[in-house]
Amino acid sequence: MHCAKFSKAANSKRPSPVLGKGTWQLLLNNTGVVSMHMALTHYNTVIMFDQIESGQSGYRLKRRYNGTRCRGTREDLEDWSCYAHSVEYDVLRNRIRPLHIQTDTWCSSGSFLSNGTLVQTGGFGHGSRRIRYFEPCANGHICDWKQTERLLSDDRWYATNQILPGHDQIIVVGGRRVFSYEFVPRLSSNKWKSYDLPFLHQTYDKNEGGNNLYPIIHLSSDGHLFIFANRDSILFNYKTNRVAKTFPRIPGNGSRSYPSTGSSVILPLSHTDRFERVEVMICGGATSDAFSASQHGRFLPGLESCGRMEITGNKHEWKMENMPGPRLMNDMLILPTGNVLIINGVKNGSAGWNSAANPSLQPYLYKPKRPLGRRFSVLRMTKIARMYHSTAVLLPDGRILVAGSNPNNRYTFRNVPHLTELRLQAFVPAHMDKKFNNRRPHNVSIYSNGNGGVGYGKEFSVHFHLRNKKPRNLVFTVYAPPFTTHSISMNQRMLTLRCRNLVRAENGLINAHLEAPPNPTVAPSGYYMLTVVNDGIPSVSQWLRFIHA
Repeated sequence: MHCAKFSKAANSKRPSPVLGKGTWQLLLNNTGVVSMHMALTHYNTVIMFDQIESGQSGYRLKRRYNGTRCRGTREDLEDWSCYAHSVEYDVLRNRIRPLHIQTDTWCSSGSFLSNGTLVQTGGFGHGSRRIRYFEPCANGHICDWKQTERLLSDDRWYATNQILPGHDQIIVVGGRRVFSYEFVPRLSSNKWKSYDLPFLHQTYDKNEGGNNLYPIIHLSSDGHLFIFANRDSILFNYKTNRVAKTFPRIPGNGSRSYPSTGSSVILPLSHTDRFERVEVMICGGATSDAFSASQHGRFLPGLESCGRMEITGNKHEWKMENMPGPRLMNDMLILPTGNVLIINGVKNGSAGWNSAANPSLQPYLYKPKRPLGRRFSVLRMTKIARMYHSTAVLLPDGRILVAGSNPNNRYTFRNVPHLTELRLQAFVPAHMDKKFNNRRPHNVSIYSNGNGGVGYGKEFSVHFHLRNKKPRNLVFTVYAPPFTTHSISMNQRMLTLRCRNLVRAENGLINAHLEAPPNPTVAPSGYYMLTVVNDGIPSVSQWLRFIHA
């Protein structure tokens, strides 16, 4: 039976998750490490790491990684190697273990390879040209960071990574006073080489801390890169080193790039238009001169506006709308429903040490398909400020893991306006409430004929149960989890897949036959979280890998 046969109109009398505001959970009182960077692996562990420049963290080690004992001497108490600066969080067991980072990862970038390995690039000082790998492992095994001998061509401090459609090719763009890009691994047998990008020169504001660091990058379905920095954006052909298109400047004053940090998503791509229509959204940022004002203790209001623009086709215009309040240093995450969660951040100031005020304690939910003026809602407030160097990621169970915040240049727990934050929280969206379990798809399992994954354009099956046995408005989504830092969720991507047909058994089991994306330009190869959404209520996600057949 065709999928549409099972999709019936929703009953408006039933409870709606739209009306709920969600709940907060305190998971751990002390992660030991500020989560400046965060990434979810396909083993349902979360890698969190900070910088070593801060010296002491909140996780003191008994021994250094070379085996020597950390004693109570003044020298050891001040020795950065006697502290953890990265941890692995086990979602199921709600516990952490320390990891070893050899060089400074301060304000670095990352991407996942197709086998689930996290590639992490750049940082500060001796770490600014380093390439590190973390290959996640199953329960009971010990995995840790590994650092390569080869170096990047340029210093990459505040750069952005994007995975490319080819076989595990990553582009690394920008950095502080660096106006180039390069590839990891390199494109040929030649020595490491970087390529000048004039757009980064053009968007650089030397009087305001750059205002083009951590550029926003999205992979378009035509294979080009959307690159946004400061207030401007281009469509870039990285294969020919040429600008394919220059987009209109986003309206309004102020900037959207670090240190005027806003955030961005590429809205979900859909099989209904063969994944060809691509629309980006950018929210928040800082007022003009906010960075320089913050250096003198004046914290100007952030930007309230968001802009949406289609980057495919021939007509490009920013469509502006306002959030419920000003916000910067916010994270934007795509939920399995296709809605966008805006979380963390502040209302005034700029990114940087002690450069902001008035934490944004209430998340916003944005529904992109609703009419203009009815898309935003305000969710339940947290009591924990998540300011500079905070992060958030979506978990397979539908919760949002929230960690970090340290506006201070050291771990500081008293006598400052905003303390270093080591508590770990989860935000639980209203649609994950138990009262919706009768509409929630359960026991989701994935079946394919592929060896180790699903090939592009191939059909595969998804089995699930529904307690009420009446599917309504079924949607099947896949989500590429991002590497998140400084409000940039690198490589975040969601697609809605085509359902060819459904078969329902008497025991309530439903078998859906789905079609994988057509090529790696639409969905770069690697691990995705597949979710079945029934009448706006998502299942727990299961991991799926798209591979080159």
